[in-house]
Amino acid sequence: MFQLKRAYDPASPDDGCRVLVERLWPRGVSKERAALDAWLKGLAPSAGLRKWYGHAPERWEEFRRRYWDELRSNREAVSELREREREGKVTLIYAAHDEEHSGALALKLFLARQKAKARAGTRR
Repeated sequence: MFQLKRAYDPASPDDGCRVLVERLWPRGVSKERAALDAWLKGLAPSAGLRKWYGHAPERWEEFRRRYWDELRSNREAVSELREREREGKVTLIYAAHDEEHSGALALKLFLARQKAKARAGTRR
């Protein structure tokens, strides 16, 4: 199970494995406060995509599509995250202020869609 949490919110035992999914370290957050189990920079949107998007909500759908394309070609990093999920709850840690249009949300949606497709494939 994947859940989301901002890097600025306090860590909790309920978080399970805490994985930062940002390319850049969250401003003003110490390593102690972040309480991360991993920092998977390779799962974050590319620098070019992140700059193009600029957290503009009107670009959200196109950003999500482009980011999912990046994730499809980054199977190793996605597999590493899936492996952590097999061990228990995983909290995807992100820094964006807009919780409805973040790269972490796009990643979570991508993972959920992959899982649903895998389930549908095993039912056939």
